Amino acid sequence: MKLGVLGGTFDPVHLGHLILADEAIYQLGLNRVLWVLTPNPPHKQGIHVSSGEHRLRMLEIALGDNTAWEISHVDINRQPPYYALNTMRLLRLQFPGAQLFYLMGGDSLNDLPRWHRPKEFVDLCAGIGVMQRPGVHLDLTDLDQQIPGICEKIYFVHAPLLDISSSNIRERISTGKPFRYYLSREEYQYILKHRLYLT
Repeated sequence: MKLGVLGGTFDPVHLGHLILADEAIYQLGLNRVLWVLTPNPPHKQGIHVSSGEHRLRMLEIALGDNTAWEISHVDINRQPPYYALNTMRLLRLQFPGAQLFYLMGGDSLNDLPRWHRPKEFVDLCAGIGVMQRPGVHLDLTDLDQQIPGICEKIYFVHAPLLDISSSNIRERISTGKPFRYYLSREEYQYILKHRLYLT
């Protein structure tokens, strides 16, 4: 079994996330994508993050009835810190024998050398599916020098280059800019109903 692992705060989840998951299933031959909601990411200390209840509900709404997508509670049900290395270790125990492909954007790949014990993390991955983001330059030679062997694990997922980010959506909402078509209709309605991201 080949499983994709897509982790994040998803504050909120948007069309770029959905496209990456869908294209990864098709291009990497995945059986399923596990969406791992991170309650309190180590790299966002001091940054306001919406409640886990709201983010989980928005994720449930966005994933809808897609049977190839599954929300994993592996991080929700454990104590911090929420390092991707520990997430992958737990998923290896939950899915023995499965090939785990971690999915990320090109910006996250550039940051990977600064993750917690990145070489051990990469060793746990059968592959790393990377979707390029506009304006992000990748130096794979430098990356391979910092984390030897990582280039053998990288698979590029080709998808439309959408310049969408959760932080940009939050900024648009807080400043009164339109954001309707950056996410699903039901999630848009949920955000309006609960008045999320308003300053």
